[in-house]
Amino acid sequence: MIKRTTKIDAGFSMSSMTDVVFLLLIFFLVTSTLVNPNALKLLLPKSTGQVAAKATVSVSVKDWHNGTYSYHINGSQTPVMFSEVEDELIDLLIGEEDPTFSIYADETVPVKEVVALMNIAKKNHYKVIMATSPE
Repeated sequence: MIKRTTKIDAGFSMSSMTDVVFLLLIFFLVTSTLVNPNALKLLLPKSTGQVAAKATVSVSVKDWHNGTYSYHINGSQTPVMFSEVEDELIDLLIGEEDPTFSIYADETVPVKEVVALMNIAKKNHYKVIMATSPE
């Protein structure tokens, strides 16, 4: 009969598993900060209904409380005049399979301004998502 001179070690090293977990944690922390398309500080209206669809382009409407509103494409700090919003959307959504943009409107922005953006979507056969804050 042949006897083994070495014993099989049934132990398991967790060090490589913890390295993987920490790398995944860092990855998700970094990518979650990049996901926020709303760089402007807006008070969005509250809603319980949330949509799972993702828009590739966002249009933010900021109320300056003096009767003027600024429009920002993809959270840009530089405002775009309303007359240029449609051209910007056409340039950004051209070639998209399912062109969709989201509207981030401050809760004090009149409905008239939001409807004007929705009319642009209807005219160009785009889908539109109205962004809200969860209740």
